[in-house]
Amino acid sequence: MRDTFLPYGRQWLDEDDVQAVVKVLQSDYLTTGPVIAEFEKAFAQYVGAKYAVAIANGTAALHAACFAAGIGEGDEVITTPITFAASANCVLYCGGTPVFADIDARTYNIDPEEIRKRITGKTKAIIPVHFTGQPCEMDKITELARKHNLIVIEDAAHAVGADYKGRMVGGISDMTTFSFHPVKHITTGEGGMITTNSEELYRRLLLFRSHGITRDKSLMQGNHGPWYYEQQALGYNYRMTDIQAALGLSQLKKADRFLARRREIAEMYTRAFTDCPGLIVPYQQDGCHSGWHLYMIQVRLDRLSCDRRKIYEELLQENIGVNVHYIPVYKHPYYQDNGYQAVTCRNSEQFYERAITLPLFPKMANQDVQDVIRSVKHVLERNGK
Repeated sequence: MRDTFLPYGRQWLDEDDVQAVVKVLQSDYLTTGPVIAEFEKAFAQYVGAKYAVAIANGTAALHAACFAAGIGEGDEVITTPITFAASANCVLYCGGTPVFADIDARTYNIDPEEIRKRITGKTKAIIPVHFTGQPCEMDKITELARKHNLIVIEDAAHAVGADYKGRMVGGISDMTTFSFHPVKHITTGEGGMITTNSEELYRRLLLFRSHGITRDKSLMQGNHGPWYYEQQALGYNYRMTDIQAALGLSQLKKADRFLARRREIAEMYTRAFTDCPGLIVPYQQDGCHSGWHLYMIQVRLDRLSCDRRKIYEELLQENIGVNVHYIPVYKHPYYQDNGYQAVTCRNSEQFYERAITLPLFPKMANQDVQDVIRSVKHVLERNGK
């Protein structure tokens, strides 16, 4: 057993990150100022998008994207149940109805065929989630969207730096949302980003994040003087601060290094666990490179004398900070109490019963990785049939 607890995720901050924040603290701007624009430009270039909008957090990014997409009462939006609740809640915030499509049992991502089965005359958008950082099958999803005139909002909270068939996640669909929570690839403390190639969507996103208010004279219906501004929509105060943006800019410079280390750790896990009879290791699609936000194993219940919970609890006792991502969204009490009692996604539920998230973050030392591998193998052997 390890002497100290190893969490499943953790930020990596250096002195240059600290100094970037201090520089802003000593400047004239603390909230939305010039560093926001710098961060947006740099991030858009990184993912290959025309526009980027910095925002308060990943959930706010999803909410803003649904607003920009025009989601409203009577609209249905198809997404996966294996995600954080925000991927579906954002639809409810706008008055729409989330519709859950099952995952592919190999990739753990939303299955395009299951999306197709759920498209109706009410469907307005699709929110594919690049779960664990592995890109969804965007060619098939894009084809469905074009055929049915649907908007695609990629939830890439796990996928900074991931690429799909040579294209970076963030420059492919109508909009893509990102999260900069401390356990993600780069952090701004709390924060998020939305990328798009559409100028119209970009302007709607800007409006929404700042109370629905504009000072752009070319967009205003009137002009009473140099002080004048207009509220043109019911927006929110979802602005990011320059303090956060400065940290984000500093972190973005290290994103490729962080990503390379995540991939090294994932490869070490896969080599160690591929032949373990009690485990299923993550499958990776050809032509894609995962962002490896999470490394998810599945325990083979047919090879064990216990359930997933016992394996989980024994790993915690070994000081290995495992987690589970995620409870199928429709299983939460709120959804069960609001019309989702009859929803069943067989692959998602089976995955949830067997899934365990192992620690994975760039600051892990090789010894940390070996501690995880040793503990997992030890616990499995102890509970094998």
